[in-house]
Amino acid sequence: MSSEELNAYLAVNSYLGSATGVTLVDYKTCKDIASGSFQAGQLPHLQRWHSHVSHLLATYPKFDRLGNEIPPGKAPNLASAPPAPKTGAAPKEAAPKKDASPKKEAAPKKEAKKEAPKSEGKKKDQNKDDKKDDAKQEDPEEARKKQLKKVIKEGGKRGVEIEGAADMGGLQFFCTSVDEVGGDLEMIVESVKAMNNEPIPGDEERKGCSKHIGKMIFSAGTDYLAVAAYVPEEKQGELECAEWLAAVLALFKGEVVTKDKTLSTGRVKADGNNNIFPLKIREPMLLEANNFLRKLGLFPEDKDSDDDDMVFGDDDFPS
Repeated sequence: MSSEELNAYLAVNSYLGSATGVTLVDYKTCKDIASGSFQAGQLPHLQRWHSHVSHLLATYPKFDRLGNEIPPGKAPNLASAPPAPKTGAAPKEAAPKKDASPKKEAAPKKEAKKEAPKSEGKKKDQNKDDKKDDAKQEDPEEARKKQLKKVIKEGGKRGVEIEGAADMGGLQFFCTSVDEVGGDLEMIVESVKAMNNEPIPGDEERKGCSKHIGKMIFSAGTDYLAVAAYVPEEKQGELECAEWLAAVLALFKGEVVTKDKTLSTGRVKADGNNNIFPLKIREPMLLEANNFLRKLGLFPEDKDSDDDDMVFGDDDFPS
């Protein structure tokens, strides 16, 4: 498999051998790729994975921090893009139509003109019906409820993933991004709440479970990049929530909207004139959030790679 194929696969997956954690497939592939054999700037997802797995390989070569054996995993299927559709057959079949008698074709043409208004009328009626259906589907209140349901579901799942990844790397704080929030400050608060929910005993699927882990969550929308900083009570002596958020937002002149010791929120407005776009600035702000933690000794230094290698965005977790 080429470096480009790996980079494309890791853009939407955290690991190669499993959707939830590192495996021996990741370890083997990581050892086969020399750290200087590819350009990190051109292959950011491969670089992120390689740095993270290298760290885990050096720290937990056979067993994870809980004493569980590293699973074997299953090699991914890197399917290539489907071939382009074949063209060229239609012109050959069209040629015989030119030999047809002009007089015989004349009658159908007249009939077609007479029937045209009827068919056009049906199309107009159908378009009106389609517009009515679209209006019903675009009810703002219903759309908001559906979005909230997706936000809570995503947040609950991401919380479990954060718990696992943080435990694996021994992290106290974690920075990542979410998709369903769409740059909405109210929704990003609901997302953090879902991440922090206590697991329900006996529930088949664990949700939340990361209340003990400090986190900064980013969400890119069309008009804003929404940011939420969460610091659990037991860690507030080490890190001030609002200060952490303000330092990160300052990178692109963002504003702090709500301040609290436990949960603070803010946003950066899109500005095309100054080349500020939510999706584009999200990764630099993730890096700034981790660098702020490093200065306080709250995020591990990666001696074998650049400072930006240990960044976890929405590409680091399977959807």
